[in-house]
Amino acid sequence: MSPAPQDGLSSLLRLLHSVSISRFFVLTIAFFVVRFFARAIQRVYFHPLSKFPGPKLLAATRISGHIKTWNGTRHLSLMKLHREYGPVVRVNHDELSFTDPNAWRDIYGHGSKGTAGSSPTKDWLRYGKTLNGSPSLLQARDVDHSRQRKIFTPAFSDRALKQQEPLFLKYTNQLVAKLKESVQGDSNKRIDMIQMYNFCTFDIMGDLTFGESLHMLDKAAYDPWVSTIFSSVRMGARMSTLANYQIMVSIVRTLIPKSRNRARYNHFAHSVTRVTKRLEKGREAEGVDLWDLVLAQEDGKGLTRGEMDSNASLFMIAGTETTATLVSGLTYLLLTHPECMQKVVAEIRNAFANTDDMTMEKLAALPYYAACIKEAFRLYPPVPLGLPRTTPEDGSTICGHFVPPRTIVTIPQHAMYTHPQNFKRSFEYLPQRWLGDPEFASDQRHALQPFSVGARNCVGQNLAYHELRLIVAKVLFAFDLELAPECEGWLDQDTYILWQKKPLMCKLSAVN
Repeated sequence: MSPAPQDGLSSLLRLLHSVSISRFFVLTIAFFVVRFFARAIQRVYFHPLSKFPGPKLLAATRISGHIKTWNGTRHLSLMKLHREYGPVVRVNHDELSFTDPNAWRDIYGHGSKGTAGSSPTKDWLRYGKTLNGSPSLLQARDVDHSRQRKIFTPAFSDRALKQQEPLFLKYTNQLVAKLKESVQGDSNKRIDMIQMYNFCTFDIMGDLTFGESLHMLDKAAYDPWVSTIFSSVRMGARMSTLANYQIMVSIVRTLIPKSRNRARYNHFAHSVTRVTKRLEKGREAEGVDLWDLVLAQEDGKGLTRGEMDSNASLFMIAGTETTATLVSGLTYLLLTHPECMQKVVAEIRNAFANTDDMTMEKLAALPYYAACIKEAFRLYPPVPLGLPRTTPEDGSTICGHFVPPRTIVTIPQHAMYTHPQNFKRSFEYLPQRWLGDPEFASDQRHALQPFSVGARNCVGQNLAYHELRLIVAKVLFAFDLELAPECEGWLDQDTYILWQKKPLMCKLSAVN
């Protein structure tokens, strides 16, 4: 029996409908493919940055760079690019990377007089926002940043740090006591120095910022609040790849588990609670901490409560993990260079009869120790990648190159410090390069700026130097260290904003 005419017509209509839908999808895909290649050609050959050297693939699309960021290998990629293409490399269609030491002045400083354009500004899109809407020093625009900086600077001065010296000594002495307790009766026990250094730096900063310790050295365990910081670093770096795709950001935010957002809010709320407790103590708190020094100033009351909370949260991240990172790197580099370890240990032990004699001033005056620290900063900078800036509407002149408006410019510290044009034998740990050795007369020593330069450099750099000197000196005075065999190649690490450190297992022998 033949089908009814209506059935045949319906089938025909369905067929035409499916064909039209298929054609629509084909045309849509074709449009995006053509658009992708057309835009790639424009970026590579006709973009205002096309005159700058670099791989055509990176100029054509961000995809390759995003993959390296996601995998934690972007620092290695930038290092190789600068060795191949020189001190300025186009690493995205709208981004330049610099390893010329003068770039510090032109990107983060006040620039060169008499040149075209203005100094770059922060790339605000990449710095995010605080949960309470009150910007910290990191996110504050110029007017608010100047006001906050004026308030905080005296609290991080050498004079203020001298007042805080008993606080630093308390926890560095506790670190040594805990290490002695751990190895007592077991000469073969191995200790992860990463953990111990983190416990110490977080306890110090907790007391300095909130007026009370996190008691991580007491418990020999990470505070859950600190664990949240560590777990969020990698995700934060990966999420940064979406900064240029705001639609994707909105989609991803809806897909993020509520538990993740809740943990983020709980973490910030923890800072708020601790600041509240500290402020309630007023000037009656024991010792001298950050708020003693801030609130004692007449303009210290110029901070809003929201700014206190956001900055307290910032200090607990920026002033802890970075210091512990450098201390860990310095320990590893000394252990893998026995001749350097022998010299620095002799210098420290000959300078002091016991650890109670150690002061900030005396430690800062040890020349070989200072050279060892600088060389550790060079080979293992706590922030190995660049802090992005953006050129203004009138462009900027950087290292003699006019850079057009709305260009992202960065200095990747790891790539700069290991570039052979800046440092001779750049991958070798050689503290003597900082002590006037004529072999290294050509070194561009001003390239080393681990705390950045200019009005937005790290406000806590004095604190970091004093803290790390005390920690390492007390450990080296009290113990002979031996690196565990499985830690060979420890510097081979991924980067997600910061280094993803592996355990640094060491055997410690107490020195009489």
